[in-house]
Amino acid sequence: MKESLKDTRPGGSIDYVAFETSARFVNLQRRRRRFVIPLVVFFLVWYFGFVIVAAYLPDVMAQPVWGSVNLGLVLGLGQFVTTFAITIWYVGFSNRTLDPLGAELRAELEQEARA
Repeated sequence: MKESLKDTRPGGSIDYVAFETSARFVNLQRRRRRFVIPLVVFFLVWYFGFVIVAAYLPDVMAQPVWGSVNLGLVLGLGQFVTTFAITIWYVGFSNRTLDPLGAELRAELEQEARA
C-alpha cells in the first residue's frame, strides 16, 4: 500500500518528516549505508595502516620490489589506485541501485507537490 506523503496542514505542503520515515526512503538509506560504511572502514584502516607503517617501520617501506622501486612507493601508489577503484565501484553501484530508487521517490514527491 502506498504511503501518503501529503501534509494535512493548510496549504497542503509535503510532509518531509513522514517522507523520511517512509519504508522506501529508509530502504534507500539502508542500502547506501550497507555499501558505504564497510568501504569507509576498509579505506581508513588501509590509509592509516600505510601512514603508521611509513612512520614507524621505514625499513619495511624501504624493501626493494623492482630496481629502485621500493615497497613504500608501491603502497603509496596503491593508495591512489584504491581511491579511484572505490570511487568507480560506488558510482556503478549508485547508478544501478540508488539512482533508480531515488528517481522513483523524487517523482512521487513531485507528484504530491503538484496535487
